[in-house]
Amino acid sequence: MPDLPKAPTWQVPTKLRVRSRAVRRGMTDAERIVWYGVRAHKLNGASFRRQAPIGPFIVDFVCHDARVAVEIDGGQHFEAVHEKRDARRDRFLADKGYRVLRFSNLDVMKNRTGVLEAIADAMLGASPSPASGGGGRDSESGR
Repeated sequence: MPDLPKAPTWQVPTKLRVRSRAVRRGMTDAERIVWYGVRAHKLNGASFRRQAPIGPFIVDFVCHDARVAVEIDGGQHFEAVHEKRDARRDRFLADKGYRVLRFSNLDVMKNRTGVLEAIADAMLGASPSPASGGGGRDSESGR
């Protein structure tokens, strides 16, 4: 009897995979701006994924090779309950070896170039330069 191809085994739970796909379809304007700046290897030739699951979380953008995760935060992320949740997520990702960069929607809308430069700097292992706008909050340095 011929060997039938095996069904794929997903390491990501179905619920999380479905949620990730839904979030991809509903990106905010700020997320779209960043996505168009990093997709298709536009940023230093790096491969980014959007709305990608890592553990129990979905990160806005991730470059697995550089171990950089980028979060674009709306106003609700600056409320106490969301800040605690974001801190827990950042600790989880840091434990997995990811550097997390956070930018507000306003940062992206007003300083697209600076945000993309800060992401590029982080991928090279450098800290974001003040000249690039440095508007992001790097979870490692607390900025």
